[in-house]
Amino acid sequence: MDGVVTAVAVSPTHSFSKYSQPEITLVAGEGAVGDAHRGAKVKHRSRVKRDPEQPNLRQVHLIHSELHDELVAQGFTVKPGDLGENITTRDVDLLNLPTGTRLRIGHEVVVEVTGLRNPCYQIDDFSSGMLKAVLTKDSSGRLVRKAGVMGVVATGGTVRPGDPISVELPAEPHQPLEPV
Repeated sequence: MDGVVTAVAVSPTHSFSKYSQPEITLVAGEGAVGDAHRGAKVKHRSRVKRDPEQPNLRQVHLIHSELHDELVAQGFTVKPGDLGENITTRDVDLLNLPTGTRLRIGHEVVVEVTGLRNPCYQIDDFSSGMLKAVLTKDSSGRLVRKAGVMGVVATGGTVRPGDPISVELPAEPHQPLEPV
């Protein structure tokens, strides 16, 4: 289940997309340096309105580049960072990891997966019809959220495209990812 980082991105504002970088620095317990979502307390604007003191379980957003491939095949134009992710991965089945999975990235960084990203209407503002493409239903009628996962930084350091990613599953019983 090992993978690789294909791109990294940050944005200093609460814009939908983030800007690709040659590298990003992650700070333990906070997130990415230079990113508007960095902090120990919640930074997502709608969540801040409800309770600004809740912990930030969305310090880092990861999306699998296979989603980009799927969207491009459906006629959308999308590149790393466009959907707001800090880290774009390949060959890691992000959506099927259990809560608490630790992703070792490069030689020093550890990101603990906290849950699924819940895609919102802003995706359709970015590209009309994309929300339906990333929020589907399985054969049982259950909602499938494809817009990546969220995590917290357990160990900080620098992340670059090309860095390897190893997956460390938590102790069983595994808890499936829920939106955070």
